[in-house]
Amino acid sequence: MAKGTPGFFDVDERLVELSAKGDDLERVKALVDFEMFRAALEAAVPRADRSKGGRPPFDHVFMFKVLILQAMHSLSDERCEYLIKDRLSFMRFLGLGLADAVPDANTIWTFREALKKADAVDALFERFDAALREAGFLAMSGQIVDATIVAARKQRNTNGEKQTIKEGRIPEGWKDKRAKLAQKDRDARWTVKYTKAKVREDGSVPPVDLAIPAFGYKNHVSIDRAHGLIRKWTATHAAAHDGARLEDVLDRANTASEVYADTAYRSAKNEAMLSRRGFVSRIHRKKPRARRCRSARASPMRRSRKCVAPSSMCSRIRRG
Repeated sequence: MAKGTPGFFDVDERLVELSAKGDDLERVKALVDFEMFRAALEAAVPRADRSKGGRPPFDHVFMFKVLILQAMHSLSDERCEYLIKDRLSFMRFLGLGLADAVPDANTIWTFREALKKADAVDALFERFDAALREAGFLAMSGQIVDATIVAARKQRNTNGEKQTIKEGRIPEGWKDKRAKLAQKDRDARWTVKYTKAKVREDGSVPPVDLAIPAFGYKNHVSIDRAHGLIRKWTATHAAAHDGARLEDVLDRANTASEVYADTAYRSAKNEAMLSRRGFVSRIHRKKPRARRCRSARASPMRRSRKCVAPSSMCSRIRRG
């Protein structure tokens, strides 16, 4: 079909299609009265006197909805700015048109930091979560815990400066250069993300997995299985171990007891903690070293591809 000039109603038609497919953001917008947050937001982030002019600030409630988008989709400030411009569902949730201004990453960061300084973030999001529960978004099917690396701009530091930063100190000479200090990220860390090496054609496994270095932070989240909404969240530098943050992100309000996570969260300490708090562990188990899944070896047709056996089958094999 030939490409033509976009019609006047093309965007509306596309939004109707998104609604038909099921837009969770549209449902949240319809169910939650965001005006209930206005008084608390205005008290936490007072506006400066604009009698001398200047660009009008973004509305308090509008900015809070931006932070909700970040939390629901685990987005960095830069990524959030990009997706607001890119996604029609995000624009509809925020009440934006294609020609409307979008807050940049610095504006998002400044608003969130102002809420943190006023110690208002937790109370606001707890109130939002309560509104979701009252609207029927109950966490009743267990929770999924996971972590995602958020890349940060790589730093060009000397080995001495890197070591000083790791020790929690500011490198010599940086304090006298406020512009340089403001541009340096002293909280992000390097980590290595491993990707499993693929099985060779002859059925053997390479001795070394793929190692991909990454610099930045980690988002640790707990998502309820029923609605996919992030209920608990925390952030660390990228080198932090996932399993050590399990207790921090557990959602005690989830009415089901199952906790699902990958093998990074399995440890004797975490298993004991879950049992003590009344949770049922559904954390994946690590495959024994240098041992392939028996279901993948059962058929010659599967030797050159990844194991497709159900996890329940693999668990029976391990127990047997």
